[in-house]
Amino acid sequence: MINSSCDIIIIGAGIAGLSAGCYAQMNGYRSEIMEMHNLPGGLCTAWKRQGYTFDGCIHYLFGSGKNQPFHSMWEELGAIQGRKFVNHDEFMRVIAPSGQTLIVYTDPDRLEHHLLDFSPQDSKLIKQFCAGIWDFTEFDLSLLQQKPKNLMNWGDWWRLTRKMLPFMGLLTQWGHISAQEFAQRFHNPFLRSAIPHMFAWPSIPMMVGMSLLAYMYNKNAGFPIGASLEFARSLEQRYLQLGGKVHYCAQVERVLVENNQAVGVRLYDNREYFAGRVISACDGRGTIFNLLGGKYLNQKIKKLYDGHLPVHSQLQVSLGVNRDLSQEPHWVTHLLETPILIAGENRYEIGVKHYCFDPSLAPPGKSVMMVMLNTPYDYWQRIYGRSIYNVEQIQESQILIDQLAEFYPGIKADIEYVDVATPLSYERYTGNWQGSSCGWLLTKETMGLMIAGIEKKLPGLDNFYMIGQWLEPGGSVPVVAMSGRNIIQQICHEDQREFVTTVPD
Repeated sequence: MINSSCDIIIIGAGIAGLSAGCYAQMNGYRSEIMEMHNLPGGLCTAWKRQGYTFDGCIHYLFGSGKNQPFHSMWEELGAIQGRKFVNHDEFMRVIAPSGQTLIVYTDPDRLEHHLLDFSPQDSKLIKQFCAGIWDFTEFDLSLLQQKPKNLMNWGDWWRLTRKMLPFMGLLTQWGHISAQEFAQRFHNPFLRSAIPHMFAWPSIPMMVGMSLLAYMYNKNAGFPIGASLEFARSLEQRYLQLGGKVHYCAQVERVLVENNQAVGVRLYDNREYFAGRVISACDGRGTIFNLLGGKYLNQKIKKLYDGHLPVHSQLQVSLGVNRDLSQEPHWVTHLLETPILIAGENRYEIGVKHYCFDPSLAPPGKSVMMVMLNTPYDYWQRIYGRSIYNVEQIQESQILIDQLAEFYPGIKADIEYVDVATPLSYERYTGNWQGSSCGWLLTKETMGLMIAGIEKKLPGLDNFYMIGQWLEPGGSVPVVAMSGRNIIQQICHEDQREFVTTVPD
């Protein structure tokens, strides 16, 4: 079956694809989105089980604060009008077996006093760290994303350099050291063990974590009430109101190419759709090696996907709990005295989060609770499709629940529902390579890719573009949305059109 053509076909109705679709429609392009699932959002999703809503994505959203970086983009996408946000006074806590507790306050002064109470001998280091957070409250992270690099002229580069220059020392000081490495500078043994986990993963560049705290202090990193799927639906609604069309349960088998130009897509049911341009907003590796058969690449692209770059494959155990946890800290990493064996690896800490700050996610008096761990994809891939896979999910979740009972006495009797998502769950649901929840994991090694950006076009192939988390290391929600915005700017430039945006009433 052959279908009539449009201007742009977008593969994937995740945040990047919906963003690209919205900006395409704003600029007079007729676009259609092909989505393999029956829901929008991709990785930005949530799912309901027996009255509980389990969130699978957003922990905080850059751009939630008015007149703050990324805010105007979310207004253009209709994502934040009328939406309530929760702004936390603390990011998380790290608790040692002894009971010592690091509280990661979002107020830099309060955090400084707290750290000094633990370790006066580290006062110089602590003051430098907290002064850096204050400096980052003035730093606009969106500067690096606001315009495609290949479209910037000398004037654009000069303006960017002038805005960035006051922060170059700050970026140099904190952009090339991980939380794990920073912790080793402390004399206090508890801080040496706790600080690697204060931003959720030890290899995170310090500037990223410090920027997060700075944005939280500015009330520009709130949690959207209603969870990730409702947030994604607001972009879908904006896209449809602009005249776009989404085809759900429409998985693309192949990008159609003629004379080295992308001309459309073929679905697995053999339907074909044609367009003047094709934008892939889905898995990067699958796009290059499956949808295009590995025909359009070079050594640089091969190296990106040779397995040497870190990805974030995640095990998430979500619990519906018949207990009100609102008086407990909402996010805690517990350091373990005795490690537990999960997915073939010894774990010396577990992260626990509850969502009582959003009452829409659980029935009154009840709570959603989650345990999230980085986990090796290969472990789960080896047993997938065998009966042992389901047994292993149950076994690993029970080990974690047993551990939770030590921190929350009696919690096992209060658990009403258990949901387990492995990297294979993410891969099956979204198609993302190794079930990665954020593309390339953002570390000091991948910071250069984030700043420089990854080329959005493939060598030798015209009228084809790639956007999303695999093109933007770190893969955060605002960055991938900006990726969709930027690609339409690029297309407008190619067509000698003025790029325009609108804001819905």
